[in-house]
Amino acid sequence: MAVKTYPLLSRRQIEALIADGRSVFIVDQHVIKADPFLQYHPGGDKAILHMVGRDATDEVNALHSSEARQKMTRYRVGRIEGRWTNFIPPIQGGKFRSFSDDEDVENDTGDCDAAPTETSSSLSSRDPSPVFDSTEPALRNRRPADGLLPSSPSASSVSSVEPDDDGMSYLDTVTKEKVTLDLEKYPSLDFATQDAIVAKYRDLGRRVEAEGLYQCHYGAYAIEAIRYSLLFGLFLLFLRWSWYVTSAVCLGAFWHQLVFTAHDAGHMGITHGFHTDTVIGIIIADFLGGLSIGWWKRNHNVHHIVTNAPEHDPDIEHMPFLAVSHRFFQNMRSTYYDRVMEYDAVAKVFLRIQPYSYYILLLFGRLNLYRLSWDHLIAGRGPRKGPAWWHRWLEIAGHVFFWTWYFYGVLYKSIPGNWDRFIFFLVSHMVPMPVHAQICLSHFAMSTSDLGPHESFAQKMLRTTMDIECPQWLDFFHGGLQFQVIHHLFPRIPRHNLRRAQKLVQDFCNEVDIPYALYGFVDGNRHVVGTLAEVSRQAAILAKCQKVIAESDDPIHGHNH
Repeated sequence: MAVKTYPLLSRRQIEALIADGRSVFIVDQHVIKADPFLQYHPGGDKAILHMVGRDATDEVNALHSSEARQKMTRYRVGRIEGRWTNFIPPIQGGKFRSFSDDEDVENDTGDCDAAPTETSSSLSSRDPSPVFDSTEPALRNRRPADGLLPSSPSASSVSSVEPDDDGMSYLDTVTKEKVTLDLEKYPSLDFATQDAIVAKYRDLGRRVEAEGLYQCHYGAYAIEAIRYSLLFGLFLLFLRWSWYVTSAVCLGAFWHQLVFTAHDAGHMGITHGFHTDTVIGIIIADFLGGLSIGWWKRNHNVHHIVTNAPEHDPDIEHMPFLAVSHRFFQNMRSTYYDRVMEYDAVAKVFLRIQPYSYYILLLFGRLNLYRLSWDHLIAGRGPRKGPAWWHRWLEIAGHVFFWTWYFYGVLYKSIPGNWDRFIFFLVSHMVPMPVHAQICLSHFAMSTSDLGPHESFAQKMLRTTMDIECPQWLDFFHGGLQFQVIHHLFPRIPRHNLRRAQKLVQDFCNEVDIPYALYGFVDGNRHVVGTLAEVSRQAAILAKCQKVIAESDDPIHGHNH
């Protein structure tokens, strides 16, 4: 059978496709047109939209099985030659030019690896940034490697502002400081350096696969099943004895442990079969836990692609209750929730106390997950057609089952008295709090800066994620979430293999000169609370700036004449 050949497409032709509304990205030097499967993608459409105009090879390989990657080849519409220079996706503010009447579409063979010019859409895709479009010298102390140093435009790092009358220049100053720190701490963004990181990361991926780290050890899950059964049995036993608080603690611990296996199933890390692992995830998350695995997939895939981006990553978008970056003071629009995250009077109150309210809010984090799950299922945000069309209906059945056995069977039928019911509900939902703390711990204290579209996937994951050091006997408590750096680099590794992969990742970090963030549990929490306190102080400073400006006749210099 003859190998299919694809037409060679130039950067300019691909830009025109995107300008015409096509969702195209690059995988293994081929142009993929995602429009036919956008609405059927089990991981949601948003994850794909963040890859439009980019070389998505590493993201696709990290998050998809070999079978899924093989199916993707049927959507190839062209190929490229040379190194691809990323555009900023339209969902992040990128603007693209259609072909004009006087342009020669057929004979355009522009280089894909050419540096963007001043007229390129990658530079004209957003308003001028006070960080990247300054006329001052580049903010970098590291010595760039040989090769072309690309500009580092950011569609979303900072809004363009004039020397202001609302205090926003203070926020721009903070943004510049944060970006400068990252540029000094991490490898250069020039093409040669980033290409070397990509090559070594792919070598690491081949080594991970060769050492069998994607192979699931089902004996470990047998031990997990025994632990789950013991906790659930104790919950029923204490419920029968009317030890309601003790029973609620066991049920909460049961939910706490279940989350880890649902996480594995969502990443197809158990059987590696799409439908099999999805059904496992639905049984665990929906039927037993009352949470939507479909919502989690849609949310989590975006998180893995745009980690710690305030405008795009739903895992750090908790306004008005929490903010991990001063950039949330700018009424920015969430591309995931499609709404403006208002920095209003309510947010100002909560952010002032967030270092103290943080753990209290985490105690009730599960209630927010119920809301998000039902929003996902009722609104039909998951695939309604394609191979995953029936997952939504199985999830809805799972939620009906959960609300029947928990709210009717346990709270109403098994516990007399409204006060005991309330205490049982409260305790059972507060006990799983360490899961929420672990998730926040991995990212809240890490960088939220946008270094532009040329940063490699591996470097971005290492810059925005931390690991937590703990003894091996405590792995069951953390459930693999203590190895978030490794997990973000290789999401499909079963969690029981993450500790084995740690040494490989540490060696990789040493080789490419990227810091590997590893903290103890206490120190990590201290860094998170410190980040929240820092943002609170920045909010207070901004409020003072705005007050001085409001009371002044001179909004530029802040004093009266």
